[in-house]
Amino acid sequence: MAETAQEPTYKRVLLKISGEALMGPQGFGLHPPTVERIAEEVKSVHDMGVEICMVIGGGNIFRGLAGSAQGMERTTADYMGMLATVMNALAMQSSLEGLGVYTRVISAITMNEVAEPYIRRRAVRHLEKKRVCIFAGGTGNPYFTTDTAATLRANEMNCEAIFMGKNGVDGVYDSDPKTNPDAKRFEHVTYDEVLQKHLKVMDASAIALARDNHKPIIVFPLDEPNGFKGVLEGKGTYTVVRD
Repeated sequence: MAETAQEPTYKRVLLKISGEALMGPQGFGLHPPTVERIAEEVKSVHDMGVEICMVIGGGNIFRGLAGSAQGMERTTADYMGMLATVMNALAMQSSLEGLGVYTRVISAITMNEVAEPYIRRRAVRHLEKKRVCIFAGGTGNPYFTTDTAATLRANEMNCEAIFMGKNGVDGVYDSDPKTNPDAKRFEHVTYDEVLQKHLKVMDASAIALARDNHKPIIVFPLDEPNGFKGVLEGKGTYTVVRD
């Protein structure tokens, strides 16, 4: 007897990944096979009928906070980081469309030649038409991280959950599992516990925004085959952050 397809837990989600996730084994920039692998993960979820938004960081190309720490003016450094997210979004769009998934890159910084400007109602319509929306350029403002941008867009798009794809980590731990073999993984953790215990999920502004809007955050291993799809089917190992 054929196995019945599992109904996805959520119908509309936002996937947040770091720019570093696109580096693969390299120490910098984009690793095309890695971008392709992540695109295939996204396609597998898209094929389930789930509406998907994405936010990708820019740390593989330029990190604003690191630039300002080296003497660069913070606002300029942050804008450079935002432009890096546009480059990553275009790379992901290219891979997804190569797999037959219709995609829109939507930038908070106006650059009409390469991306659509952010207009909320238009972005919602793209989702309704089953296009993957990749939000680039952060919030369009300095001093805000792509974590905050992801939470903001998830709220604006009425996403049911925020998925945080991590490399080498299968959830939220009380300490770094890479350096502490006795680190304890949480199945569930509250927003307030994340803030009080300084758990490394998102920055404090993003966590507070998710908490105020009751938006669950699911931390899962991005480098595990079918990790993204597995969570939506209720399988695999992950941590849920919620009230």
